[in-house]
Amino acid sequence: MDKTLYRLVYLSRNTITGDDDLLQEEIRGILDVSQRNNRQAGVTGALMFNTGCFAQVLEGPHNRIQDTFERIQCDPRHSHVSVLAFDRVEARYFSDWDMAFVGQNAQRIEQFAGFNERSSFDAKALDGDTVFELLRTHLDEAEQA
Repeated sequence: MDKTLYRLVYLSRNTITGDDDLLQEEIRGILDVSQRNNRQAGVTGALMFNTGCFAQVLEGPHNRIQDTFERIQCDPRHSHVSVLAFDRVEARYFSDWDMAFVGQNAQRIEQFAGFNERSSFDAKALDGDTVFELLRTHLDEAEQA
């Protein structure tokens, strides 16, 4: 089996509508299924969400990331899916998380929302490294708390 690792960073628009309870229920459902599927596929990563969009990092073997990303693109809760980065990496950063969730820290969510607004959701204006660093920083801070 090929041990070469890749990291994919993408952004998509949220199409979930409804009140806050429905939104939270949908996000919990996404996380539950993602964690189960990723564990089976050997994919790790982190998801950030605000009411406008999702940002996610996926790490693992090339074919497993492609399969996972195909499911995401077909999920009706996502639209305007844009790949920000898809690169070979030496090691996983999110190796401890089948799918970590960045959503509890209001400051990070505000930064993410600002990043999304400044880009006007233009994939050419977005940077995979910036999204990756935002997720990484939030999870590092959460572990130290």
